[in-house]
Amino acid sequence: MSGPIVAHGALVPCEYGPGYGRFLHSVLNSCLGVNLQGQVALVTGAGRRIGRAIALRLAAEGARMVLHYRSSQSEAEAVAAEIVHSGGEAACIQAELTRVVEIDRLFEEIEQRLGRLDILVNNAAIFSPTPVGRTQESQWDAILDTNLKAQFFAAQRAAPLLAQSGRGRIINFASLGGLQAWPQYTAYGVSKAGVIMLTRCLARALAPAVTVNAIAPGTISFPDDAREIAERAIRSAPLRRTGSADDITNAVIYLVGAGFVTGQVLVVDGGSSIPS
Repeated sequence: MSGPIVAHGALVPCEYGPGYGRFLHSVLNSCLGVNLQGQVALVTGAGRRIGRAIALRLAAEGARMVLHYRSSQSEAEAVAAEIVHSGGEAACIQAELTRVVEIDRLFEEIEQRLGRLDILVNNAAIFSPTPVGRTQESQWDAILDTNLKAQFFAAQRAAPLLAQSGRGRIINFASLGGLQAWPQYTAYGVSKAGVIMLTRCLARALAPAVTVNAIAPGTISFPDDAREIAERAIRSAPLRRTGSADDITNAVIYLVGAGFVTGQVLVVDGGSSIPS
């Protein structure tokens, strides 16, 4: 028998010995949050929607934030201001991630300004229709370069910094569209299916120093979304609701804290991907 343990400031009775206490504490950390004090996290596409929510959540957990944006400067700066107002630290860096030279510049600036990197969240993406018969080469290239090529080269450039961290994490954003066939969004689906395989390859290549996992969201609702999008998703989801930003940020926090999980795809879709 042993005494209580402390988890997030609360006393938890422990009747199964110190090993059980350590296990319970790790579970609580994974479920409720992680202490990221002193760690540096980069979120690509951090100015809007899911990227914004992830940046705010990681900052709330104590991370020093790097907010990447391509064209959403005012939105990214607003996120940074919100983080700083709450007592956190945030820097905004612009980069066109379809160009490897720009990715190199982004990470050089992170090294110069912060000296380390512990977490990379590859979130930036393009979602636009590319139906067969009406898709231009420029559309295909823009989607594949932003959604897949950029994730690979960002991970490749981040890998040495993440390895030095001692607990490096890469979280790639895939999609339900990488698991299901959406013919009106062929290029997007191909790019996100590629992200899933990229995640598995990177997980093997960078182990054991860095874990690499992916999140595949279903329909995540935001206030400015068209109502019919949510209604259609609700009809097809066993849980009969769309996802929220919190559903995604909770998944991110779990993967940041999960030291024995790598090469996996965490599907957050309310059950929409369950085969019928």
